[in-house]
Amino acid sequence: MDKLIITAAISGAATVPSLTPYLPITPKQIADSAIEAASAGAAVVHVHARRPEDGFPSSDPEHFREILTRIREKSDVVICITTGGSAMMTVEERAAVVPLFKPEMCSFNMGSINFALHPALRSIKEFKYPWEKQYLEMSKDFVFKNTFKDFEYLCDVTSANNTKPELEIYDVGHLYNLDYLVSEKLMKLPAHMQFVMGVLGAIRGTPEDLTYLVTKATILFGKEHFTWSVIGVGAAEINLSTMAIHMGGHVRVGLEDNIYIRKGVLAKSNAELVEKVVGLADILHRDVATPLDARRILKLKGPENVNF
Repeated sequence: MDKLIITAAISGAATVPSLTPYLPITPKQIADSAIEAASAGAAVVHVHARRPEDGFPSSDPEHFREILTRIREKSDVVICITTGGSAMMTVEERAAVVPLFKPEMCSFNMGSINFALHPALRSIKEFKYPWEKQYLEMSKDFVFKNTFKDFEYLCDVTSANNTKPELEIYDVGHLYNLDYLVSEKLMKLPAHMQFVMGVLGAIRGTPEDLTYLVTKATILFGKEHFTWSVIGVGAAEINLSTMAIHMGGHVRVGLEDNIYIRKGVLAKSNAELVEKVVGLADILHRDVATPLDARRILKLKGPENVNF
């Protein structure tokens, strides 16, 4: 069994600031939180940018530049940049960071889904910023678009910049989308899959769903041709993390996906969530990967080949 790669998803675009006072918003806050998560045991950090004045999801390259350069100055952690951005951005807008910064990894969404955030409205009594309420309400009638045309665009961008795609699998049909891309020679194996479980509009975060995704991926690609990690959104995060550690997969945690360290108790940082998974790995006798280990396991190009 490979060492456990822990990814920390630092701020994302789905968690609105009014849900937790601990969400990093400014480029400095996001970078510092990523550095702390790496010190706690994360081998990979997954990075979105936000507008520093109000926390709205941003595609501004200067916001990303500040985040990336600050992290790299202080840590050797693997940086995975989002190409998901937010559901309101075009694929060209979302992916512009890849040719600009040439990261070792970037996310690559493998299919369209309903991406509903509106249940979070029940948890918020007072909004910190004016945009948040409408942002959550509009998700009730929104499709996160990731079409085959988008796939072709992202395949070209990632290949041209030697950036490893982290394939976001929100449902079983997304594995069949990947199978098509592989058969058409648009994407090469081995692949790294991130099973995103618990989003309203996609597959649930249940144990049988995780075992089904792993089994189906094995049937389609052969276990020697992919690595996998799991995201449990909300309450599913720690339960699915424990399963993945035991099953030989990898784990993503972070305030992008889940704001609680335990039931009813807000996590005070991304590092705190990483530390919990490090503790689980110790209990289950699985060594935790360093950034160097992660680069070897995922076959990455190395930090010397990025553009930041």
